[in-house]
Amino acid sequence: MSTLIVYATVEGQTGKIAQFVKNEIEKLGEDTETVDANDPLAETSYDGIDRVILAAPVHERRHPKRFEVLVASDQEKLNGLPALFLSVSLSAAFAEGLEEADDYATEMEMRTGFKPSSRLLVAGAIRNSQYDYYASQVLRHIVFRGREVDTSQSEHEFTDWGGISAAVADFLKR
Repeated sequence: MSTLIVYATVEGQTGKIAQFVKNEIEKLGEDTETVDANDPLAETSYDGIDRVILAAPVHERRHPKRFEVLVASDQEKLNGLPALFLSVSLSAAFAEGLEEADDYATEMEMRTGFKPSSRLLVAGAIRNSQYDYYASQVLRHIVFRGREVDTSQSEHEFTDWGGISAAVADFLKR
């Protein structure tokens, strides 16, 4: 079996998640290929692919435009394969944010016409060293809006690696 992993990353966490997923699949002795949707020269081939895992972060309420364009242009092929979509957002880190995180994924599906067989809402990370003043204020006053989070740390991962591993293993069994 061969799995294609298509991902986009903005601050690096989703790229780290895509690499983790690739490693998990390869531990099971299966073949994987990865495509970085941010690379304008990347070619996406579905020849010999049995299933697809897509991963993209949410920033300003949507997934990266280049990722959505790739998914929309390939949606017919993607809808013909078993597909797991990993939607990465900070909203998914909090129980009260899960509905909002789910809305981001639903809106992407509506914009692209892509309907994955499975979907996982994945908590992302903060990278304070990469944020300007405006971004840090948005993070503190909008994204975390009163939640108990220490935003003074330079980095903090909310990602549940065990949850991703279990979801990928379950997806591969189907």
